[in-house]
Amino acid sequence: MTKEEIIKKHKQYLFPSIFTYYSEPLVTDHASMQYLWDADGKKYLDFFGGIVTISVGHANPRITSKIKEQVDKLQHASTVFPNETVVALAEKIAQITPGEISQSYFTNSGTEANETAIQLARMYTGRYEVVALRHGYSGRSQLAQGLTAHNTWRKSLPVPAPGVVHALNAYCYRCPLGKTYPSCEVACAKDLEAVIQTTTSGQIAAFIAEPIQGVGGFVTPPKEYFKIVFKIVKDYGGLFISDEVQTGWGRTGKRWFGIEQWEVTPDIITAAKGLANGVPVGGTFTRPEIAASFKGLQISTFGGNPVTSVAAKATIELIEEDRLMDNAATVGDYFRQGLEDLKQKHELIGDVRGMGLMQAIEFVKDRTSKEPAPQETNQFLEECRKRGLLIGKGGLYGNVIRMSPPLNIGKSDVDEAIRAMDEALMAMAPAAVGAGKAR
Repeated sequence: MTKEEIIKKHKQYLFPSIFTYYSEPLVTDHASMQYLWDADGKKYLDFFGGIVTISVGHANPRITSKIKEQVDKLQHASTVFPNETVVALAEKIAQITPGEISQSYFTNSGTEANETAIQLARMYTGRYEVVALRHGYSGRSQLAQGLTAHNTWRKSLPVPAPGVVHALNAYCYRCPLGKTYPSCEVACAKDLEAVIQTTTSGQIAAFIAEPIQGVGGFVTPPKEYFKIVFKIVKDYGGLFISDEVQTGWGRTGKRWFGIEQWEVTPDIITAAKGLANGVPVGGTFTRPEIAASFKGLQISTFGGNPVTSVAAKATIELIEEDRLMDNAATVGDYFRQGLEDLKQKHELIGDVRGMGLMQAIEFVKDRTSKEPAPQETNQFLEECRKRGLLIGKGGLYGNVIRMSPPLNIGKSDVDEAIRAMDEALMAMAPAAVGAGKAR
């Protein structure tokens, strides 16, 4: 099919609510490592990685070769029948998860992983109420949308999800309490106790949070935040669920899971996206005594199937063998400095945040008022596309640029991305460019 035929049939046969970034659809054709090509043959540096999914490069032959081999051997049977691939994956995950987390339940997506985690917490504690965070995103099922705290992602939710309440998140750039870190003494974390005391029975089943809020715009809490929150959760008898759908598998640098950067060991970890480098996957991981409470008949038809299991284990092993967690930290720091340089040069950038190879810039019309600049954000996406750079966006106001390239990119890739972004910003507002120079 031609590009035009693909676009026409996409509109004709797919739901119109499918999310897109560009004024004219970008029809993808093929990809290799950090690059992607569209149907017209134009080459792009992919700095969004399939929405934080391509961990080790598009069509990485070290992953795809093992997938092809497994497809020819056993593609699917049933989760009723044990097989070597899923056992090997679960064993590998048990070796790298923090604390005593050692048992896995595999599904097909982050939505299902989070749904499983909430079910599990409710069964284990015998309680029902769950605390999530404002600006958080947990998926697209009814329960996951109830956990989500973005009005744009809750349109199909007719009533609030029963048993779910939301506490303040640690959005330092837009502090909901009007305070400034560190003099604030992380008051947003202490709000959790007030929420439990005033909007729940005081006996919660769980608290769920992304270490860095993905769809929320890579909102990154201060170092003290999760230790304070963890203690409060435990004081009220709840389980701590770390949603690692976007932050897991070395993305934040040095550690396998984002929550480890805050020196907290969760009771349950959920993951998806980058675990299998583009193959659909979801996983819920916990301690044996918690897993034992998952009663009744439970099945995920395609969860942990042989092809997915092989892809996931191969991805973990590649990250481990090539020390990509260290690369995420080193190249991530280099990337961060480039973004900070852009901030010095361009007034449109109000904030730079993130960790490792999970970095964001927030656009504002004015740095004093911090008025969000969603139109300029959309224009920036288009200008970067013209220059062969793919990035993402997010945030409650649609004014945050999200970037999550493969973990095996190099500093030269960062230089290419920074140059494209600098040119895009200059094309948008040449008169506003200061005298400083970005790399």
